[in-house]
Amino acid sequence: MNVISNTCVSHVKMAAGGKKGERMDTQSQVVDRLRAVFRSGVTLPEQFRKTQLNKLMSMIRENEQQILDALHKDLAKPKFEAVLSELDIVFNEVYYAIANLKTWMQQEYVGKNMATRLDDCFVRREPLGVVLIIGAWNYPVQLLLIPLVGAIAAGNCVIIKPSEISGATANLMAELIPKYLSQDCYTVVQGGAEETKALLQNRFDHIFYTGSQRVARCILQAASVHLTPVTLELGGKCPCFIYGRVNITAAARRLAWSKFFNSGQSCVAPDYVLCSPATRDALLPALRQIMKDFYSTEPQNCPDLARIVTPQHWTHVMELLGRSNGKVVMGGEGNQEDKYIAPTVVVDVAEDDALMQEEIFGPILPILTVESLEEGIDFINRKEKPLALYVFSDESSVVNTVLNKTSSGGFCSNDGILHMTLPSLPFGGVGASGWGSYHGRWGFETFSHRRGCMLRGWALERLNGLRYPPYNENKLSWLRWSASPKSSCSLM
Repeated sequence: MNVISNTCVSHVKMAAGGKKGERMDTQSQVVDRLRAVFRSGVTLPEQFRKTQLNKLMSMIRENEQQILDALHKDLAKPKFEAVLSELDIVFNEVYYAIANLKTWMQQEYVGKNMATRLDDCFVRREPLGVVLIIGAWNYPVQLLLIPLVGAIAAGNCVIIKPSEISGATANLMAELIPKYLSQDCYTVVQGGAEETKALLQNRFDHIFYTGSQRVARCILQAASVHLTPVTLELGGKCPCFIYGRVNITAAARRLAWSKFFNSGQSCVAPDYVLCSPATRDALLPALRQIMKDFYSTEPQNCPDLARIVTPQHWTHVMELLGRSNGKVVMGGEGNQEDKYIAPTVVVDVAEDDALMQEEIFGPILPILTVESLEEGIDFINRKEKPLALYVFSDESSVVNTVLNKTSSGGFCSNDGILHMTLPSLPFGGVGASGWGSYHGRWGFETFSHRRGCMLRGWALERLNGLRYPPYNENKLSWLRWSASPKSSCSLM
């Protein structure tokens, strides 16, 4: 059954981890094999999960240079950025999961009422089964492996689909994962739109997708056939609202770093700035100096700037800039062969400008002006709820007002990106920027079913008889009282 339209295919080689020359299973055979393994119960014990997580940690540490080389080949990622955003962040997630797994797996006992006072009532976390993780190209290690950490910790079998756009990293993940993790429980599938389309014909117990809203609709279309639950980690236009008293130099430094990190190809990068005209006039010279400090006067030759992932993506970003009616005050240059776009700042940008119609996903920063705090909040609230919202201000009242009057997947004041590096915070979108969350315990919960359990014995059958026919008003009155919150019992 074809569950994805040809339109979807335009937006979205099977490698099951077998040895060279070995017959490759079909995708449905791989799913069936993993389902049989899951039913055997091999992934359930805590020690098995911890062993696999430790092996994942070893994979990262023992192949660090290979991973860095692949990331440089795909995106020219500077080592500094790659270590922070692709290696250490995953390592920290694995470490956090191992340290907390025993607690996460424990049964959670709940309060009871008088009618259930002798029963054991608890929530039990159970793995979902066979899950599919589809990674993204902009952080091809982090966005593939952090969801995998949650899936392993929760006790699932997993099909792992790296993005074909970052091909060198995808090939390396397909090579390394079977060497370190159980090949019976975890399988890497490679391919492009057609292979992904075929893969989605299968029934999974959960699909975790990171990428664009356009492809997310195709994922949902396929998932609906089997009523498969889906986590969507998407994106959108993340605002940076600078208002009131602010340390302009520090704000410019943190803004530039978080925007131009990975050449702007971050779903949580500040997509545009809102500020007053006076703040803009103070911000521009600070940004100009900081750009020189960060990337020199010849940024194309600076080793600390990543590149756009493909010539096609480069063309798209440059076309957005070309259609803008704003004024380029910094940068604007590009080289398609080098996939280079200079860190760029654009002013006099209107709300209906080309740069404001979609997520830029490149090193272009539009600055729009507003006259008041309320106008800025209204502007943000007219848009889809973003994956992240940033507020720069020395005034706690400003920060709290924006926090209380807006909605976003995540929120950070006086910095960018950093909130998503903490495994103790959930990371995810809301509305059009995503469904569900992960990182730390939230990844474990995403890939777990919370099973409500009540264990009863045969005691007090005479009292239980009050709920059996023949019914009468006295029985009804007693049962209503015993089951009500007023009869709650603290016995656990």
